[in-house]
Amino acid sequence: MFSLFLAATTPAHEAVTAHEGAASGGLVHDLVEKFGIDATNVGMQLLSFTILAYVLYRFAIKPTLATMDERNHQIEAGLKNAEATATKLAEAQQQAAAQLKTAQLEANKIIDEARKAAKELSERETAAATERANALVTKAQQAIELEHKKMLADAQKEIARLVVATTERVLAKRLSDADRAAYNETATRELTAV
Repeated sequence: MFSLFLAATTPAHEAVTAHEGAASGGLVHDLVEKFGIDATNVGMQLLSFTILAYVLYRFAIKPTLATMDERNHQIEAGLKNAEATATKLAEAQQQAAAQLKTAQLEANKIIDEARKAAKELSERETAAATERANALVTKAQQAIELEHKKMLADAQKEIARLVVATTERVLAKRLSDADRAAYNETATRELTAV
C-alpha cells in the first residue's frame, strides 16, 4: 500500500520539483538531482520511521524498561534484605557468643561447686570411716578387756578349785562347805593381789 501511495505522489512531485528546479537552479537543486533525493520519499520514510519508532517504543522498549526498573527495585530490595540479614546474623552471632560465654562460666561454677561438694563428701566419709574404725577398735579393746577379765576370773576359780583339791589331798580329809568357801576366798584374795 505504501508503494502505491509513493507511485501516485511521485509524478506530481516530480513536476513540482522540476518547476522549482528551473526556477531556483541553485546548488542545492543540483545536489538533490545528482543524488536522486526525492522529498516525497524522504517524507514517507520519515513518517514510516516515526511510526516504527513509536510502535517499538510503546510495545518493546517501554515494557523492557519497566521490567528492568522492576528488576532494579527487586535487586535493591534484595541488597537491603541481605544487609538486614547480615546485621541480624552478626547480632545473633554476638548473642550466641555471649550465651556461650555465660554458659561456660556457669559450667565452670557448677564444676567448682561439684569439686567442693565432692571434697566435703570425701572428708565427711573419711571422718565417718575413721570414727567407725575408732569405734570398732574401742569395742574390740573393750571385748578383749572383758575377755581378759573373764579369763582371769575363770583362771582364779580354777586355781582356787585346784588349791582346794590340793589342800584336801594334802590334809587327806574332806573339807566342809564352809571350810571350802573360806579357802576359796583366801586364795582368791591372794591371787587378786598378785
